[in-house]
Amino acid sequence: MLRTILAAFLSFTLWSTGALAENATRAKGYAIHHNALLTSDLSPEMASRYQIRRSPNRALVNISVIKEEPGTTGKPVRAMVKVTARNLRGQVRPIPLREVRDGEAVYYLGEFLVENGEVDTFDLEVTPQGSSETLHATFEQQFFTR
Repeated sequence: MLRTILAAFLSFTLWSTGALAENATRAKGYAIHHNALLTSDLSPEMASRYQIRRSPNRALVNISVIKEEPGTTGKPVRAMVKVTARNLRGQVRPIPLREVRDGEAVYYLGEFLVENGEVDTFDLEVTPQGSSETLHATFEQQFFTR
């Protein structure tokens, strides 16, 4: 059941960004799935289940790493993940992450404060377990608080 809830959570966060395109960066046999959204967009039940504080001025970044395997949807892998957010004023801040696991599913979640209209560029450094190579991904998100 928890696996279904985690899958729904990942699907919700991907859907809720408003983008129809896949939010992933592919590099060297891995897909790094990434997105960010306001925590107030989560249902109270979802936020409670994952111990996420809901607020219109708080955002959540969600990262997962999938090893690409031909003929399959891939295999989730653990990784060392670092996320840094940079806003248009040049302010840089690391986003602390926590790992959420359920069976083979692995997610990295981090919460941080945002202002209305803020645009953040997220720089990801991902070293998949069993690999010595660090992969890089970047994505941007604008937040509209209520």
